[in-house]
Order: sequence, then C-alpha cells, then structure tokens
Amino acid sequence: MELADYFRVALIALSIILVFLVMIQVRGGGFGDMFGGSDLYRTRRGVERTVFNTTAVVAGLFLIVAFMTAYFN
Repeated sequence: MELADYFRVALIALSIILVFLVMIQVRGGGFGDMFGGSDLYRTRRGVERTVFNTTAVVAGLFLIVAFMTAYFN
C-alpha cells in the first residue's frame, strides 16, 4: 500500500465520524420549527459543547487529510 492509500482510508473513516457527529447534534425541535416554533438563543453546555468542539476538530482533520490525499495522488 502506498501513502495515498492510507490517506484515502483515513478520509473515509473521518467522513463517517463527521457524518455521525453532525447527525447527533440536535438543535431545536426539528420538524416543529418549520411551522412557527420558537427560535430562542441557547448556550451549549456539557456534552453538547463537547460534541460541537469534537465536530469542529474532526472537520479540520477531514480538510487536512483531503488536501494531503489530493497532494499525494
């Protein structure tokens, strides 16, 4: 296996993790907000903040690995 293959595997793994992290972030009521639900400002606390920060870090790693994959191809 070449170095580019390792980057491709890492890119696939990071994309799966990133999709999972984005999907578990719940903001508001979802479907109920379409029909006039409240849009109150809330601060992130506890686990919600940790998931948000982890999502940002994984997104940054995803971008770096994507650029490295493109460079080594």
